[in-house]
Amino acid sequence: MHSALDIFRALGDPTRLRIVHLLRAMELAVGEIAQVVGQSQPRVSRHVRILAEAGLVERRKEGNWVFLRLAREQGLAPFLTLFDRIEPSQPEALWQAADLARLSAVRAERARAAEAYFAEHADEWDAIRSLHVPEAQVEAAMTALLAREPIGHLLDIGTGTGRMIELFGDEARQVTALDRSPDMLRLARAKLPQDAGDKYALLLGDFLSLPMESGSIDTVLCHQVLHYAQAPESVIAEAARVTARDGRVLIADFAPHQREELRTRDQHARLGFADAQMEGWFADAGLVLEQVERLPGQELTVQLWLGRRKSADVLPLERRISA
Repeated sequence: MHSALDIFRALGDPTRLRIVHLLRAMELAVGEIAQVVGQSQPRVSRHVRILAEAGLVERRKEGNWVFLRLAREQGLAPFLTLFDRIEPSQPEALWQAADLARLSAVRAERARAAEAYFAEHADEWDAIRSLHVPEAQVEAAMTALLAREPIGHLLDIGTGTGRMIELFGDEARQVTALDRSPDMLRLARAKLPQDAGDKYALLLGDFLSLPMESGSIDTVLCHQVLHYAQAPESVIAEAARVTARDGRVLIADFAPHQREELRTRDQHARLGFADAQMEGWFADAGLVLEQVERLPGQELTVQLWLGRRKSADVLPLERRISA
């Protein structure tokens, strides 16, 4: 924990106070902060460096961008509470309101970029969707499986466009979403609620080396991601590693199929997974397969595999086939 003197020195500048207020609203890139505060990016970077050295801000490189969020140290909570208790002066209230208004423009730009990306790739995604059940049916089945218990800290592996955090984020206590594509993380970030604050963390990373502590996650999602893995069993093992005791892992992917063009055209490394194969991988990773749900489509069948970290009261495997 950094000293109170370091923290107060770091906050002794109007621009750095503005940055902290902005990061309380949402995670931002350095360039986005520069846009809001109306200063050059190098100048903003210098302010960020001072805040980071004082332990107030965490930096994370994502491709060519650097994203920032408030540090998660518990000892910082009193300083943030102090912000809420001090009545801002009239000039401070004016710049706070102006900054939040410009922050809306940042959100709008994220949404515009997401829409452009969707429009560019819509034909590719529609071609795959036409082969299986409507995504709304898959989402409803996932929601039903997870609704029995609190979601707690949610990890979405391979978040892609962010649909899973959009679907389950409200119910989660905390959300971590991971993808190895900076472009996809920008799409997902566009879907965060306006009052996201520090509840959501979007991380650049790989599903074979999750950047989090063992046993730190309550619910892990892996939605239409596993078929891209050359070693799916390693992905499952890594997901199990970060899952807390009695925590859950839910995988949504395809049953075995013969659509070879998905391998050649869409870079699918695996053409679906069998239940016995998945149950074996779960067992090797310390997970017990509790439930399998089958959602047949026109040419592809989507399956849901729900597992739990081993504990004394493991439920028996229940297979339920949906029409």
